[in-house]
Amino acid sequence: MAWQQITVITDEKTAPAVADLFSDLGAVSVTYMDAEDEPVYEPAIGETKIWSNTEVIALYELDADIDGVTSRVRQAFDAALLRDWRQELIEDQAWERAWMEYYHPMKFADKLWVCPTGQEQEEPGTVCMLLDPGLAFGTGTHPTTALCLEWLAEHDLAGKTVIDYGCGSGILAVAAVLLGAKVAHAVDIDPQALTATLSNAEKNAVQDKIKVYLPEQLPAMQADIVLANILAKPLCELSARISELVVPGGALILSGILAEQTEQVADAYRALIELNAPTQQEDWIRLDGLKR
Repeated sequence: MAWQQITVITDEKTAPAVADLFSDLGAVSVTYMDAEDEPVYEPAIGETKIWSNTEVIALYELDADIDGVTSRVRQAFDAALLRDWRQELIEDQAWERAWMEYYHPMKFADKLWVCPTGQEQEEPGTVCMLLDPGLAFGTGTHPTTALCLEWLAEHDLAGKTVIDYGCGSGILAVAAVLLGAKVAHAVDIDPQALTATLSNAEKNAVQDKIKVYLPEQLPAMQADIVLANILAKPLCELSARISELVVPGGALILSGILAEQTEQVADAYRALIELNAPTQQEDWIRLDGLKR
């Protein structure tokens, strides 16, 4: 089945009202996109931040009266607020498999492969983790995750205990176990992330070594290695809690940090963690070090 799509650019104040009107006029989905490459950082829980110039994209069934919808929206708003109108026909495809065009096996530190199902790598001296894109964040393609996977693949994890704080898809917990960790404790505020983690653990036959928790369920414990791939603001807010989870002499790995946020996050951890020089990939930073 094909679909009809309308796109219009407006400002951040007008975009929600335009989106609501598209929905009222029968859109099957409405999406916001950045029209000018303007980053939006760390909205608060329950807050939706959009861009100063936002593309509002409405998808309609093939038999919808697109000209009529466009006319109604134009009539409802000042013409100066709506620009760069586009109408397109979107051909149907197997959307659940479309990601495969962009997601291929990735290798980290000559030791760890992360591969989609059906593209497994069997290279001597390496381990292969099977992971397909899902509803929880984390496939290894983003620099924040890649920086953590590089650290794991570069270190001896044999017999270590690991905490993955903000586990998303569970990619770091599963990778740690495949690389030799004794057990990995995966923590996330989103129950869907815990479900994804268990699914990925089972896919890689390490489910007996992966434990999952909501933050309030995590028992009192410390681990040899603690990874927190979240964002700078929660990293700072949770610095005491995250540092507490590391055994003295244990390793802490922090990611999800933009380069300009490095000192802010480092300052929150320096009292307890001897930090190494930052490691950078694109605009993102990894901080790691040992607990004093």
